[in-house]
Amino acid sequence: MKVGDFTKYPELTWLHKYELVPAAVLALVTFLSADWPGLVVSFFWSTVAVYHATFCINSLAHVHGSKRYVTGDDSRNNWLLAFFTMGEGWHNNHHAYQASVRQGFRWWEIDPTFYIIKALSLLGVVWDLKSPPDAVLKNEQRLGSRVIDRAAAELVATFNVESISAKLSHALGTTPGLADFRVRLAAAQHRAHEVLAHGHLPHIPTRDEIWARASTMFVKTRSLEDIVERAHRMILEAVGSRLIAAAG
Repeated sequence: MKVGDFTKYPELTWLHKYELVPAAVLALVTFLSADWPGLVVSFFWSTVAVYHATFCINSLAHVHGSKRYVTGDDSRNNWLLAFFTMGEGWHNNHHAYQASVRQGFRWWEIDPTFYIIKALSLLGVVWDLKSPPDAVLKNEQRLGSRVIDRAAAELVATFNVESISAKLSHALGTTPGLADFRVRLAAAQHRAHEVLAHGHLPHIPTRDEIWARASTMFVKTRSLEDIVERAHRMILEAVGSRLIAAAG
């Protein structure tokens, strides 16, 4: 079992070891209670429907819907999927704060699964339910470094680094005033991005240009400056490595 904390619950370890037993028992019960029609409709059809609903979350909910949070991926909130999957369709919310027991962060985001779990908590069956903090609900939380890196990579992908490198390489080779930069880049090797960062070179996107594009790509986040800064560095590193390779 990959989640070590679950090993202290014998019922969960048993289910992990004999995961097919409940399904087999359900199939037997449906057959004994309603013969073949019961088995086909109550077991096979329902199982296929559940599978498709589950798979839609990690497919359609990454394609269609709205994004409230920057999560470094394509997760989206989809009300129609939420309706058919008992709240799982609020997928962007889930990616923003995965520890939350609820996925519908707003009062109007219907989340039947959460309602059931909440009722069980009132009966003492489950406990220690975690909800998203106010900073997350208000979209004021600082993003983690991994999310910032993924968002920055997504931002960098909107710039044609190959074209930028080719144009800059041509400018360095044909513009006499940039001869000093050619020498410094040749000596910099793995620190070429530092040389590029301290020069006003043509064709390289400025921070303001990167910020403008980020503002159109991402929803409101306190970490937009961090995303832009990381994207700018990634562009300089990519361009620098290509220039060094071309010079060699």
